[in-house]
Order: sequence, then C-alpha cells, then structure tokens
Amino acid sequence: MNLSLQNLCLSRPSYSIEAIREETRMLVERGALSRWQPLHTLFRFFPERERPQIELELELHEFLERDRIGDLLGTEWWAND
Repeated sequence: MNLSLQNLCLSRPSYSIEAIREETRMLVERGALSRWQPLHTLFRFFPERERPQIELELELHEFLERDRIGDLLGTEWWAND
C-alpha cells in the first residue's frame, strides 16, 4: 500500500457492512426509509464525503445501488405476540 493510499484509508471513517446494516435498520424502524426503496436512497443519510467508502463496502458484498434496502437487511424474524 503506498503512502498516499494508506493516509486516505486512515483519514476516513470506516463503515463495515454490519454498521451500514444497523444504521439502515434504524432508519427503516423510524420510518425514514422503506424496505422497498433502492439502496441509493440510503446515501442521503450519510455525509457526501463518506459515500464512496459506503458504495465500496456494499459492492464488496455484492450489493448494487438499484438493489432494495430489504435485500441489505435480509429477512427478519418476528415473534408472535
């Protein structure tokens, strides 16, 4: 890893796929997003400078911007009340 790339990686906040899922899950629970919306609608809730890293993390896990938010969250299990 060259020095400039290393500095870039160290200076940017890191988002794991689990952190992205958790943030997305909270936005869906609050009603700010729907499970049926495409993933690219998620980006408006993150700072613009962080979008490339989030896009990369999603791509590494084979998600496309046109995929649905529900695909990122996966299936949810609900207990009967």
